[in-house]
Amino acid sequence: MLLRVLGSAAGGGSPQWNCGCPVCTAVRSGAGPPRTQSSIAVSADRHRWFLLNASPDLRAQFEAFPGLHPQDDRRTPLEAVLLTDAELDHTLGLLLLREARALRVYATPAAHKTLCDGSGILSTLQHYCTVEWRAVIPGTDLALADGLSCRAFDVPTAKRARFAAEADHGRVVGYRLTDEGSGGTVVYLPAVQSLTPALRAELEGCGCLLVDGTCWRDDELVRLGLAGKTAREMGHLPIDGPDGSLAQLPSLGAGRTILVHINNTNPVLLEDTPERRVLRENGIEVATDGLEVQV
Repeated sequence: MLLRVLGSAAGGGSPQWNCGCPVCTAVRSGAGPPRTQSSIAVSADRHRWFLLNASPDLRAQFEAFPGLHPQDDRRTPLEAVLLTDAELDHTLGLLLLREARALRVYATPAAHKTLCDGSGILSTLQHYCTVEWRAVIPGTDLALADGLSCRAFDVPTAKRARFAAEADHGRVVGYRLTDEGSGGTVVYLPAVQSLTPALRAELEGCGCLLVDGTCWRDDELVRLGLAGKTAREMGHLPIDGPDGSLAQLPSLGAGRTILVHINNTNPVLLEDTPERRVLRENGIEVATDGLEVQV
């Protein structure tokens, strides 16, 4: 199985267009590479690709990756889109796929309802192309293609639901993908508020774990005067702290642990910071756009 990180930043990308925080300023000066908003592509055969989340930067991400370029006419290697939730940062890119003849979208019933009745993204998209919705039920295995399967798992969150989402169950999920031939496993978890025992069981021993790296500190945005909420209040486990992800991730035994969905304020975006060095010392990587991992 090959995965390609299409976008590694959180909502707004890095640098964020309207932000002059120290990290955005440093990235603009070349201290770290720019990053687009979070999304990955996965394939078991290098011919059929599955997109996990559809960011607003999707067009640029597709152009940067020859594996997703059309072969002839308007046929493309894109098989389907799997959504972890109904957040705008993860779904606005669906509208950029409106030229497709048909689009297969995997989402939980809760996310599907929001995308139809709340944000209206799928309701709008259906006026341009055929949308085939496949219901994702946490805990149930799905056969995506020959040799590639996945299982979604529920990610509990106290973050207030936007738009018309109702049930909390299935509002946010992660995915564990398995290459049936090699046995390789990838877990994609761009948003997690707490690593509960049930979540840890889903993550343990995977070949590659791509996990929420939004903020270094819980009060990062509050300290900078950019928001009135902590990382946890926005549905994200901070990296630092006695119960942060840095204290927990190494014990999960993943082959590789890579931070994705990194907020523009997070100092780990910069190449030479104390925070980045701490991650290296603990065997945790920071994703960049275009990173490829074979599992």
